[in-house]
Amino acid sequence: MKLYNSLTKRKEEFKPITPNEVGLYVCGMTVYDYGHIGHARSMMITFDMMTRYWRSRGFKVKYVRNITDVDDKIINRAKENDEEYTTLTERFIKAMDEDAVALNVLKPDLEPRATLHMPEMISMIETLISKGFAYQADNGDVFYRVREFKDYGKLSNKTLDDLQVGARVEANEAKQDPLDFVLWKMAKPDEPHWDSPWGKGRPGWHIECSAMSCKALGETFDIHGGGADLKFPHHENELAQSEAAHGKPFANYWVHAGLVQLNDEKMSKSLGNFFTIREMLDQYPGEVIRYFMLTSHYRSPIKYTEENLKLAQSALETLYTSMRGIESGKVNLDSEYIQRFNTAMDDDFNTPEALGVLFELSHIINKEKAKFPKRAAKHVGVLKHLGAILGLLQQKPEDFLQSKASDSEHADIEKLIKTREEARAGKDWALADEVRDKLTAMGVSLEDTPNGTLWRKM
Repeated sequence: MKLYNSLTKRKEEFKPITPNEVGLYVCGMTVYDYGHIGHARSMMITFDMMTRYWRSRGFKVKYVRNITDVDDKIINRAKENDEEYTTLTERFIKAMDEDAVALNVLKPDLEPRATLHMPEMISMIETLISKGFAYQADNGDVFYRVREFKDYGKLSNKTLDDLQVGARVEANEAKQDPLDFVLWKMAKPDEPHWDSPWGKGRPGWHIECSAMSCKALGETFDIHGGGADLKFPHHENELAQSEAAHGKPFANYWVHAGLVQLNDEKMSKSLGNFFTIREMLDQYPGEVIRYFMLTSHYRSPIKYTEENLKLAQSALETLYTSMRGIESGKVNLDSEYIQRFNTAMDDDFNTPEALGVLFELSHIINKEKAKFPKRAAKHVGVLKHLGAILGLLQQKPEDFLQSKASDSEHADIEKLIKTREEARAGKDWALADEVRDKLTAMGVSLEDTPNGTLWRKM
């Protein structure tokens, strides 16, 4: 298996620390608001897809995705809402879980929360101070000495001179160097805080992931993942802290998901050009959104457009339509289609090419299902098997194809189809055509088969 490593800037053969096991840590949500469509790709679907594939190939995966449940954004939002910060975070953790279910994203094996790992963070900060990599400033905050870590910038390919040019120091800043970043900040009045050797306070953002990943996976683990926008400064700072504290490599592979773009800009809350996952789910089924995300290689940016979402909907309709009326046959794991699918996925998770294999199967099923139903059934079994690895094609075809119809529309459509069938049985072709025209006007497509009339809402 080849995996692109952001640290070395090249594809490498994936060699886990323990054979046939994968330790994966992904930076998760800061839970002060609903997740947006960019989160759906970078924090949910991408690494869910990878985890499903590794497991399909026999790997034992320990997938860890953290939850940041205390930081400035959370505290400020809770104050705006006049509520406890814990009430706010619990509400949005619940919303995050609901969104994940709608996108068919499996729960990670561990979801460590920052607020439950203060001892580990404090211990790591103490180690960094003892080694000369951190210091307590006059204002009580504890900072990391960036210049003490000689390899700073190796992940993001930035130099200290480049960073220095853009650095600015506020008038009340207590840092010894403008490049230094905070590890522990003193609590302000009425803010959540924890006891520490430096006084009551709370951690900086970067130290959270260093401490939680170490506890969950060890001082060195296989893969650290997240969105491309986290490479600097968050991941760069994580790497510097962890390697300075432990004196060994942090993660052997760094994997970054490309950003979702709207009007050629990344989609983010800071730019105000985002759609929440829930807003998207009001317009499209979760499976359509998931399919859309997989049509582009995970490292590439993907453009959000209504046209691209409609194409994803149409593509899934094509796949589900080919599976209609056929029970899945026994899956032959030596199938050439499974082998070709695996070849695509082994090449740094090339999902566009893997989806192409699914469409080849769909085309063959359509050709065979009338004359060779047993062969078609075997291909359907393979199609569903491969779809499951991508988190797709697990619904009954009728449920997906008729999902656009409301309950009342569903009843009306079934009634009209029955009327048409009775008219055809009685050779009342004029009435049958009239009913069909009415259904067409309602956006209903009909398919007459030996087993009855199938329909889908367009």
